[in-house]
Amino acid sequence: MEHRWQVAISAGLVAAVWAGIADIFHLVTWIGFLSCSTYFALGKLNFQGVVISWFTNLSGVFWAWLVISGSSFFETPMVGYLLTGIVTSAMCLQAKYSKLAFIPGAFIGCCTTFAMGGDIANILPALIIGSLLGYSMSELSGVLVSLTLKWKARA
Repeated sequence: MEHRWQVAISAGLVAAVWAGIADIFHLVTWIGFLSCSTYFALGKLNFQGVVISWFTNLSGVFWAWLVISGSSFFETPMVGYLLTGIVTSAMCLQAKYSKLAFIPGAFIGCCTTFAMGGDIANILPALIIGSLLGYSMSELSGVLVSLTLKWKARA
């Protein structure tokens, strides 16, 4: 990675800002970082990547909510196991649609929802902002690379 310092500086700055904002507004910091990771793992470092991150992460939240809600109607854990299998298949099958094509994003949203016990109100803001964090890191890295290249050209 040729521009490692620029990436490191932008990632550090944006991460610090996010940690502060998350603390002030009582957002779950690690969820934002997972969504940010979805953005980067997707590999589309533009606003389309943000949108696909949102769609895939949020679809995972929906699928987990379906398992949690559906399981609550039955006393046997077997229903939860069955729903988990169906939902896992659905998250893979939904990848047929371009906005839902990044399967790991769906699993990140789903696992986050399970980890948070289905607390959607605390999940959604951090997931949505997290993809924007990734976009901000990417954009700031580009600015820093550009400034570095201009500075080197003058030297």
